[in-house]
Amino acid sequence: MTDWSTIASLATAGGTLVLAVATFASVRQGNRATRISEQAARVAEQSLLAGRRPLLMNSRLQDPKQRVEFRGGEHFDVLGGRAGIEVTDSVVYLAISIRNVGTGVAVLHGWYLCVGIQYDRVHPPLEEFTTQTLDIYVAPGETGFWEGACRDPDADDFKAVSAAVETGDPLVVDLLYGDYEGGQRVISQFNLVRQDDNWIATVVRHFNVDRPEPR
Repeated sequence: MTDWSTIASLATAGGTLVLAVATFASVRQGNRATRISEQAARVAEQSLLAGRRPLLMNSRLQDPKQRVEFRGGEHFDVLGGRAGIEVTDSVVYLAISIRNVGTGVAVLHGWYLCVGIQYDRVHPPLEEFTTQTLDIYVAPGETGFWEGACRDPDADDFKAVSAAVETGDPLVVDLLYGDYEGGQRVISQFNLVRQDDNWIATVVRHFNVDRPEPR
């Protein structure tokens, strides 16, 4: 005699199994699609960031000179690939001719100045940088300049820089900058070395602030 109750139970169990397998496959496919979407989103985000990433270098020696103006109306010309430095009794004026070789606009945030070539592979603490008084922008693929001034004759850095300029000792300027949204911050370190009557500017190292180092 046919046991319809058993057959019905087996049919129900089989249907449940088929549904479970279908559900598992659907969930697995959905998870895979989610992972692919997340990976695509990350790739798209990285591509967007790379498209607006700045990177500052010293400009080329053949690049044209630029007129740099300071607060109070002081000004001087800085030549391509060089720095301009002027020392008075009350102010030390500094400027560097730079070029943005990155793909995004560079917005300068601040600077750190010291005397003598630095060999440490670390950047100065962010809290010790001097904030730029005015926003300075350098377009991608274009030349621009950085400017700063020491205005406290009683400060140790003023005395050290003034003495270094007098004797021709090298200076190091660390520039802190990022993209136009304030991210992707980088510190580029420039050596300023006097050759005859010129201060030659050479970038020697870059430090990533907001992402892993490239080295």
